[in-house]
Amino acid sequence: MTYPEKLSAIRKQMQADNVQAYIIPSADPHISEYLPDHYKCIPFASGFTGSAGTLVITADFAGLWADFRYFEQAAEQLENSGFELVKQKVQHAPEYIQWLIEKLDNGAVVASNEKLLSLLLGDLFTQQFSVKNISLANKDYLSAIWENRPELPNQSAFLIPEKHIGQSVSSKLAEVRSALSKQGAAYHLISSLDDMAWLFNIRGNDVSYNPVVLSFALINQDHAKIFINPDKLSADDKAQLLKEGVEVFDYEEIEDALKRIPENSSIFIDPKRNCFAYAKLIPKTVRVIKDTNPSTQLKAIKNETELANTRNAMVKDGVAITRFLKWLSENIGKTLITELSAAAELRKFRAAQEGFVGDSFNTISAYKAHGALPHYGASEQSNSEVKAEGLFLVDSGGQYFYGTTDITRTIPMGNNTEEEKTDYTLVLKGMIDGCKSRFPKGTCGYQIDAITRKPLWDYALNYGHGTGHGVGYFLNVHEGPQVFNPTATPVAIELGMITSVEPGIYRPGKHGIRIENLVNTIKDVSNEFNEFYAFECLTIAPISTKIVKKNLLEQNQIDWLNGYNALVFEKLSPFLNEDEVAWLKEETREI
Repeated sequence: MTYPEKLSAIRKQMQADNVQAYIIPSADPHISEYLPDHYKCIPFASGFTGSAGTLVITADFAGLWADFRYFEQAAEQLENSGFELVKQKVQHAPEYIQWLIEKLDNGAVVASNEKLLSLLLGDLFTQQFSVKNISLANKDYLSAIWENRPELPNQSAFLIPEKHIGQSVSSKLAEVRSALSKQGAAYHLISSLDDMAWLFNIRGNDVSYNPVVLSFALINQDHAKIFINPDKLSADDKAQLLKEGVEVFDYEEIEDALKRIPENSSIFIDPKRNCFAYAKLIPKTVRVIKDTNPSTQLKAIKNETELANTRNAMVKDGVAITRFLKWLSENIGKTLITELSAAAELRKFRAAQEGFVGDSFNTISAYKAHGALPHYGASEQSNSEVKAEGLFLVDSGGQYFYGTTDITRTIPMGNNTEEEKTDYTLVLKGMIDGCKSRFPKGTCGYQIDAITRKPLWDYALNYGHGTGHGVGYFLNVHEGPQVFNPTATPVAIELGMITSVEPGIYRPGKHGIRIENLVNTIKDVSNEFNEFYAFECLTIAPISTKIVKKNLLEQNQIDWLNGYNALVFEKLSPFLNEDEVAWLKEETREI
């Protein structure tokens, strides 16, 4: 079926059910960011492949609500699909709700597959639609028209030994149960796959880039039950889980388990990380406590084993990045290099490192104007040749058995303009100021975000994405609860949190610049004013100084840059051959 034919088939079902609007979010029953193929509903229905967006269909309009990261991609992919791009003003905001309220008549029916709606979003629909008596119906209009729909993944999963992760499952369960007691909750439902992976020391291959497994958990003070395809786990792993106090049930049994929660008891549910449909299965007499999963906060604070292993992963990753940068510098203009071939070469260098599992996200390999698309993904159609001029942005990361990496470097290829040099230097100033921040205990991410943006604001420049996100330990490259962005999210930056610092400048049709390091929050000084924290730079890879305008940098920024590149040389040179050491020495020389 073509996309217009699929749209027509959806509208026929809507008409038969007297539904005036249908919403298709980018999600699965675990409210994941990265989806198994079975739940890639937006690409199936419209052709749009971005990682965030929402389709809204009415009788006379079909639109994709997406933020600025996807404007050009969406405009291209939606052509002749029957869907139009609706440009969101605020990232992740469900702006289509107000649009529907204004467009629909009083008493209209809006439908969606409620397994793909978060509890938070479902509650928001119910609340805001009530102003016009608009009702919400649970409908799946895709399964009937989705021929050869991919099955749910069935790859094997495995447990990580406690010695490699620093904490046993039973001790993690004890911490979660302590948090539940403080909340007065008898039960706890967990659906988010990274929380599942952390809590039960389990990893798998069910989702691209994130080493997670489709599963749920239901916990009380006496029992911990996980719901997973039992064939994914070995007999030894099941025995180990049982030893830790965890019983294994079939994936589909979660629905009956929720229906059987005792009347008049209580359950703790994270409204952002559980689906609306499953929350509705809980008996109405059960008191529902809505708050962030305790494991989300616990997972974000890395223990000493996780931090030590992550530092090791960063060195391995830095070796791969250095070899890639050297290869690029020595081959550009001599052999054909494209965005896709460069990304493939980088992956080869990573794959040669011990413990490498795979990429932590789809590599953004973006030359010249493509760099102005923050979430650009090179395809056979868009694949540009990389030449010895302009700027080449590479945002990539690796999953290792002992950590997760995420790094962006913008590489001057030659003959750079004054504008490119200025923009590069200003982004570097912002990244440096973010990384060298000293801040009092209790500081939140939006304050770090402002510190990082200040050098760009001074020149009336800005960027539309957040400055930083949390990063997991051999887990999701995007994790919370901390985030560095302008939203006043009341989450303090705690010791042991790993977060990215990645400011940028994007000039459509010209170039994009982003420079990114991962940092770990550490103790700095303590005095009568407060306890102060700082950042340890975890990412170990050279930052090019070829086009830096030194006159735009303050002395403390120059000192930081020289010190950082000296540290890179010190950490990486023992793992490089003589030619690589010579190249890196030149790349990291002081300015």
